[in-house]
Amino acid sequence: MSFATLAYGLLLMALVFHNIIKSFWCKSVKGISKPLQLPPGPAPWPVVGCALSVLRNKPSGQWILRWMEEMDTNIACFRIGNTHVISVTDPKIAREFLIKQDATFASRPVSMSSRALSGGYLTAIFSPHREQWQKMRRVVKLEIICPVRYKWLHDKRAEEAANLMKYVFNQCQSLGQVNLRQTARHYCGNVIRRLMFSKRYFGKGREDGGPTMDEEQHVDALFKAVNYLYAFCVSDYFPFLVGLDLDGHEKVVKDCTRTFRRLHEPIVNERIKQWRDHSSSQSNEKEPQDLLDVLIMLKDSQGKPLLTPHEVKAQVTEIMMAAVDNPSSAVEWAMAEMINQPELLKKAREEIDRVVGKERLVQESDIPQLNYIKACAREAFRLHPIVPFNVPHVALSDAVVAGYHIPKGSHILLSRLGLGRNPRVWDEPLEFKPERHITSDDVEVVLAEPDLRFITFSTGRRGCVAMQLGTTVIVMLLARLIQGFNWSMPPNVSSIDLKESRDDLSLAEPLVLQAELCLPNHLYPI
Repeated sequence: MSFATLAYGLLLMALVFHNIIKSFWCKSVKGISKPLQLPPGPAPWPVVGCALSVLRNKPSGQWILRWMEEMDTNIACFRIGNTHVISVTDPKIAREFLIKQDATFASRPVSMSSRALSGGYLTAIFSPHREQWQKMRRVVKLEIICPVRYKWLHDKRAEEAANLMKYVFNQCQSLGQVNLRQTARHYCGNVIRRLMFSKRYFGKGREDGGPTMDEEQHVDALFKAVNYLYAFCVSDYFPFLVGLDLDGHEKVVKDCTRTFRRLHEPIVNERIKQWRDHSSSQSNEKEPQDLLDVLIMLKDSQGKPLLTPHEVKAQVTEIMMAAVDNPSSAVEWAMAEMINQPELLKKAREEIDRVVGKERLVQESDIPQLNYIKACAREAFRLHPIVPFNVPHVALSDAVVAGYHIPKGSHILLSRLGLGRNPRVWDEPLEFKPERHITSDDVEVVLAEPDLRFITFSTGRRGCVAMQLGTTVIVMLLARLIQGFNWSMPPNVSSIDLKESRDDLSLAEPLVLQAELCLPNHLYPI
């Protein structure tokens, strides 16, 4: 007897057994009210569920969204192994998960990538709902991303905004063209390294303000880590496959963590030695200079270090990962869309000229008045999210949402694509129209979207606590680029191809544009 014949026979027996049990159950509950059903979804195979379909139809996020569109449903259930994966594309249902019943869905999945990238669940974003998460959430919210720290770190952000102008200026002078993907990603990397470590470079830097190989590898590892975090990894649903690395995810994540250890740990170890060496009188006299100092200096009620070295290192990496992807992706997409619609770029520059003028550069204090710039950023978030889904939530108990049964342990995925492009919510959902986000000249545009019509910073217990910092990084990057340079398409290019990458939701090709100076020379840091 062949293996295929044996497998088919076992599968047939399983189906027969399943039908017998189902028939017996229906008879035994006759007369009892019908139990709530799961959300609609593809019929799962025994044991494996929809795993084969998910693995066969990559990228999985787009396949799930296409299935939901074809079935005309805003909530769906895809069983993978023993896990119910619930996908949502309707803002009202999303608010029921993240606002109305937020406490029930406040955990995170256990996965290969999140375990590796959080140092074994030591951090504030990736850890399941346990005491460790509560501890680190308090640390981040009250000590790291609080208004006092935001104001305290202003000068470091200003240094990187100046370096952005210097770097693009040098690219204009030497090449005439600028790779905006590289520029945006490394600006965001520079900002978070400056805030965390008080320096832009891991080693000796470059005079033109651009990245060295270490910074390029750092940013590349950050983006790879984000792309593989909570990706559909087969061993996450079938733990007995851990170590086989059937889909190659484990190698990528290990390479990323190896890069982080190589670049972060020498700095963290040296700083811990400086601050916690009680034989040094300087450790009691120095003031903290950056976020790493703050993490190391925190004390518990007995005056002992609140965080272990492992917790400090894990939280440093998590903050780095959270800071680079959304801002740089949104700005690259916004510039690509606006260069294809020159009237939008003209309108954005006119707003900056009106608010700021041409005798000084945009400053953080101008952000509240730059409504059109922020509307462009919001529209980029809506139409071009960085990843298909929000970071997953996990049901801590059985629940009922939108009239459906949501079993304990279900993974809740809010579809960033489905929410932002939902035709029931947005007119012309595939068109880039920043004006849709401006309701009145008297109402300030903000990047947060609490109604979950699309996702910027999410909301609820697991929502992003760094909205002010995120807004600042995005707006300063976009506004300085538009204010400081005239942008146009490269020769022999009639329009920018807005096709998405096959592997993620970034542009298929990096955005490269012609750039010319448009301000008085003294405004460019040389």
